[in-house]
Amino acid sequence: MFATLSILMVMFAAGVPAEAQTAGPPRGASVGPVGWDVYRSLDGMAALRPGAQTKQFSSFDRTGGNDDGFRGTYSCLRVTAEGCVIAEKTGAGEIESMWFTRDQGAMTGNGRLNVELDGEAVLNGSLQDIVDGRLGAPFVWPLVGNGADTSGGSVIKVPMPYQRSMRVTVQHNPLFYHLTYREFPDAAGVRTFDPDDRALDVVDRLRGFGIRDPKPAARLAKTTSADADVPDGATRQFAALHGPGAISQLRVTLPQVLSEPRVRDDGRAFGAGGHSSLRIAIDPGNTGVRLTRRVDPAIGHQVADVTVDGVAAGQWTTGAPVAAGGWADQVLELPPSRTAGRSAVRIATAFVASDVDVNEFRYDVHSRVEGQWRRTDVLDLGPAHPGEEQAHDYQLTMQTWQGDRTYRYPRDPARLAASQSVLGGARLRIAFDGKTTVDSPIGEFFGSGLGRFDSRTMLSSIDATDGGSFTAWWPMPYRRSAVVELVNASGVPITGARVEVTAAADPGAATGLRPGGELGYFTATSHAGSTTTGADWPILDTTGRGVFYGETQTMRGLISSGNQRNYLEGDERVYVDGAASPQWYGTGTEDFFESGWYFRDGTIFAMPLAGDPAYQVAGDGCRYDCTGAIRLLAGDAVPFSSALTFGIEHGPVDDSPAVYSSTAYWYGQPDQGLRQTDSFDVGDDAGRASHGYAAEGETRETLTSAFEGTKVTGPVTKVSTAATGPVRFTMTLDPGNSGARLLRTGDQNAAYQRAAVFVDDKLVGSWTQPLHNTTHRWLEDTFALPMRITAGRSSIDVRIVPEGDGPAWSAARYRLETVTIG
Repeated sequence: MFATLSILMVMFAAGVPAEAQTAGPPRGASVGPVGWDVYRSLDGMAALRPGAQTKQFSSFDRTGGNDDGFRGTYSCLRVTAEGCVIAEKTGAGEIESMWFTRDQGAMTGNGRLNVELDGEAVLNGSLQDIVDGRLGAPFVWPLVGNGADTSGGSVIKVPMPYQRSMRVTVQHNPLFYHLTYREFPDAAGVRTFDPDDRALDVVDRLRGFGIRDPKPAARLAKTTSADADVPDGATRQFAALHGPGAISQLRVTLPQVLSEPRVRDDGRAFGAGGHSSLRIAIDPGNTGVRLTRRVDPAIGHQVADVTVDGVAAGQWTTGAPVAAGGWADQVLELPPSRTAGRSAVRIATAFVASDVDVNEFRYDVHSRVEGQWRRTDVLDLGPAHPGEEQAHDYQLTMQTWQGDRTYRYPRDPARLAASQSVLGGARLRIAFDGKTTVDSPIGEFFGSGLGRFDSRTMLSSIDATDGGSFTAWWPMPYRRSAVVELVNASGVPITGARVEVTAAADPGAATGLRPGGELGYFTATSHAGSTTTGADWPILDTTGRGVFYGETQTMRGLISSGNQRNYLEGDERVYVDGAASPQWYGTGTEDFFESGWYFRDGTIFAMPLAGDPAYQVAGDGCRYDCTGAIRLLAGDAVPFSSALTFGIEHGPVDDSPAVYSSTAYWYGQPDQGLRQTDSFDVGDDAGRASHGYAAEGETRETLTSAFEGTKVTGPVTKVSTAATGPVRFTMTLDPGNSGARLLRTGDQNAAYQRAAVFVDDKLVGSWTQPLHNTTHRWLEDTFALPMRITAGRSSIDVRIVPEGDGPAWSAARYRLETVTIG
């Protein structure tokens, strides 16, 4: 079975129990992969997810200001004897991602983390121990990362599905946090997370991020390559494919493009009698392996013996000391006899001599396969990379130093400027089935818009070593054709460009990409310009159906004095399908990129789903302070069925001047899969009468307040009702639906409103809304109605019954949206 077709079948089946796949209620819209399939089925990323909604709890400032966690004012939904509840929902869903920061990334002040799913604790331990990887698989790097791994944040990326409820509690107020989760219409096909499932295959797959394709291998995939010069102002076609099929790997090599001179890196050193060793991954089909070592040559006459699995393989030497402040890269080719047929070897470096000690900061590993050097491993070692060191079984004796250096490589200024022009001005253009959906600057598309900085994520890579390539592993299906071009508008002729495209036939793409189909076209939306005071930077603003998978962002601050990094205070805000309230509301720009504290004041890092590869200050093309960062989404990818607006502030209240550019990665179709079929204002007597509205214990008030975020500007005045007893009304929908969503505009002045929802007197679930805001009181939230309840119905009777001893159920307006495409 071909890759995309088989994944579609798995994902379609995932929404329904096995016994219901041939009989029983109709299947609803796909929610996408569940549990570990989030990482195991990456070849199915083009499959749309209209049945799921991705939402977020966070510590954002409810007043719209910048107190996003500094005092912990908004960090707790409620406080129990166990601690600060940071997330709580009823219904089926999946926790996708958790991020925290405080105390420069240390988590000891948070105490314990407790995750309860379906009433049972599945994770309970010291948060510091969890993000340090001390609990063992699956909670190991890079599915978790601490403040060193991420330059100031701590993350948990283990997908944790649940059938009925979830609650996450931190022992002490955590200050800054995000928790991203998905909501499903029902629990069909959902198995509650099992912490004893170590998912070692996923751990291994993610530890190869930026090195290996994380997707299952496509059957009968073929690689085509072409070399060409691209004169300034010209366009060159490098590949023309015919389908149905899917591209699984895209690799671009630009020999004239230099790596950037300024690099901040951490490392270690060892003295007489000491040695280091590490385990590296290589291609078993290699005809040689090359090690590239980053070293500080200011320490002179370093001599160290190198062995492969205990057998002599060469020697590192640095010669006379050079002036402090410059990096050097050394290259050692290992004897082919020691590496042939091997997938991994242990490299040891033993001290022989030095003026002081032997230092090492980073190792890049390349295997020669079919005459081409391909990077097969990286160890960026040092105290800021504990996860990478542990994953490579890095060992060191007689350590004499550890720390970081910000040094420069020697670069000719004219060649560097030309190189930066190529990466920023030359574009990658890809057309699928005759429509161009990728038209992006080469550097930013692959992960760095500031220049050729080393960048590694799960789906892309920039190899900054000499001869290194730009690689992407996004699955890119097409029905009839795919054309790959380079467009040179850089002002500099491109010489010796090489483009390699790996693709395979995929009959599933022929039906999946048809109008109304289950697949979306891979799209990279790029734009650049000056920021606008009072307006978020638009990462993506589009209509239709799709799934948003992240972005690369290039930020050139224009703050001449004071806090030149103040542009990083901006929060991201995400609006889906025309909702008035944001489904995500972040706490800061570096927080969105899963770091903290201005990326620990400029420390670079790389993780599978986030990174900060680029930082420049007052030079190398940066006037003041410039940052390049990347954030990818997996289970927390944002599906939309009619529209998506994803923006980010520049500064605390969109007030910091800057020049930004961004490239958003998503899959989409132009048609819409969601349609509003009914709505009424609860305070309107005619609307109440036409919808058969009745409510027990109801009170009314006229409320003038605002929505959170910027989608709805200014105060809004509506009649708000509050009911202590059952609420009933009737709404119309499309009988050909694949499910529906009930949206309520209500007053969130009172937290923890909770009600049982019945449709045609059948219990659907519990609608719990724990949010609370006394300054921006209006909230539009959603409740998903599964297809088994709505299929074939042209109208439904809704009954909402407040539960427990919580506050009255608030509502000013109800809307019903019908999912029209599954």
